[in-house]
Order: sequence, then C-alpha cells, then structure tokens
Amino acid sequence: LYVYEIMPNHWHLVVSPRRDGDLARFVGWLTLTHTQRYHVHKGTTGYGHLYQGRYKSFVVEGDAYFYRVCRYVERNALRAKLVKKAEEWRWGSAWARIYGSAEQKAMLTDWPGGQPDDYRESLNEDDDSDEAQEKIEEMRRSVNRGNPFGSSTWSEKMTARFHLDTTTRSRGRPRKGGEG
Repeated sequence: LYVYEIMPNHWHLVVSPRRDGDLARFVGWLTLTHTQRYHVHKGTTGYGHLYQGRYKSFVVEGDAYFYRVCRYVERNALRAKLVKKAEEWRWGSAWARIYGSAEQKAMLTDWPGGQPDDYRESLNEDDDSDEAQEKIEEMRRSVNRGNPFGSSTWSEKMTARFHLDTTTRSRGRPRKGGEG
C-alpha cells in the first residue's frame, strides 16, 4: 500500500500486488468485510448495495507517472474542498505519513525510487493550469478504461504484455468503411 484516500462516498488505493489475482482477492475481501461491518454497525439486514460496479485498476509506469497517480489520490479531499491542505485529511495516507501512529505509518510501503523531496509542498499546489488539468484528464482516461498509464512506448508494451487491446481502442462498433 503506497497511498490511500478514503472519501465520504468512495476510496482510492495505490497498491502493488505481489502475484496475479492478489488485487482482485484483496478488493473482494475489503469490500465484503466493509459491507458486513457496515451492516452490523447500522443494524441493517444487508439489503441494497454499498458498492456498485467493479473496482477500477490500471498499471502505472514508475517514477513520474507513479508520482502523478499518488499525488492525484492524496489531493482528493483537497480538490473536493474538504480541507485546506491535503495532509489535513485524517482518512488519507498523507495525514498518516506525517501525523499517524507508528502502526499507521507501518502500513505504508516505501515508494519505488523514493518520494520526491518537494512532494509535501506539491500536494498543496494548485492544479488550475490547462497543463495540469490535461495531465489529470490523461490519468482519468486510464482509470476509466483500465489502460496502462505511462509513456507511449511503455503503454504499448504493457498493452501487449497484459492483452489490454480492448482498453486502448475506441469504444463502440467500428464505423462502416463505405456508404450504405
């Protein structure tokens, strides 16, 4: 577990599974356990959904792209205007890394390549520029389609390696070649 952010109506995790199938098993366990505990806490009988649809996952190229994903996740509460600084959100890894107990800090895995020295400051920088917004949209496209997030060359390699061709093609039926 590298970073996380638990929001009022959703959550984000940046994780690195060790073996094939680990991510699906973990998310299944997490959602089932949370649903059961929620129903016990609320005294409900378990009707209705807590989670609708599948979880979304995508592979991320190291360093700069990984950093962008982590920053996006840890800025979630700030973007939603729930806090004035990203590290003030008690249900996120930025808070845990700075203010958390030894146990909370131990849950977090060191980043591959290390965390940039200016990371904490960058968490609270505005993302209002067109360039910043385009980078966010690029990442959201990967989230929504499940396609690799990284440089073109790397993304093409990962698409082939993991048979993700359907995530990179346009959606819908191909257009007809000729008229009528």
